[in-house]
Amino acid sequence: MARKKASSNYFTAETEEYIKKYNRSTDQEYRNKIFTEFIYYPFYKLVENIIHTFKFYYTDVDQIEDLKHEVVSVLLEEKIMKFDPDNGAKAYSYFGTIVKRWLINYNNKNYKKLKQVGSFADYEDSFEGDYDEIRLSQTTTLSQFIDLWITETYEKLEDMFNKDSEIQIADAVLTLFRTRHDLEIFKKKALYIYIREMTDCETPYLTKVITILKNDFRDKYQNMYDRGLISNIPQ
Repeated sequence: MARKKASSNYFTAETEEYIKKYNRSTDQEYRNKIFTEFIYYPFYKLVENIIHTFKFYYTDVDQIEDLKHEVVSVLLEEKIMKFDPDNGAKAYSYFGTIVKRWLINYNNKNYKKLKQVGSFADYEDSFEGDYDEIRLSQTTTLSQFIDLWITETYEKLEDMFNKDSEIQIADAVLTLFRTRHDLEIFKKKALYIYIREMTDCETPYLTKVITILKNDFRDKYQNMYDRGLISNIPQ
């Protein structure tokens, strides 16, 4: 039975140290022990919080509990050994980014079963008819585009950025985009401060990542506008 911590701060510096010990060890019995006692519960709570925070409820399992354990298994079997603290990212942010990207892909696959758009390719295919008849309003179209762009960008973060710390910043920016309907502030300075608090990054690094994301967003939006798939270009 995994040891549960009373503190609400479930993913601590101690957790990160045990992840490092897990990766350094070649003793499978020892690794099983520290995973069960010190890593499993933080992973479980991380997955649980992300599922409920971002409402990843389109599942093909009977219970959300089953989904939590499936994602924890992915972290253990495929991802934990890839964590390198020398790349600049903390374990909490590193694994949080992985969980969100995995759940977005998983969620979209199930979302598409309900005949919803899940990728730019699907979105463009839906416009094969008369553009004048099916073109959406600017607000609706922009909102759909942002959701599609977030999904596609999550899938190519490792191609866009070389450092884990930059991926961490990009993840924070995409998180803000994904939760934009719940935000009460939209001033640039306030959002910069919010992202810095989430990532503990210096402003020059934040500016670099945002510039790359902004250019990608505008290029893809311009491309769709040129093809007649979107009626207005955001300023």
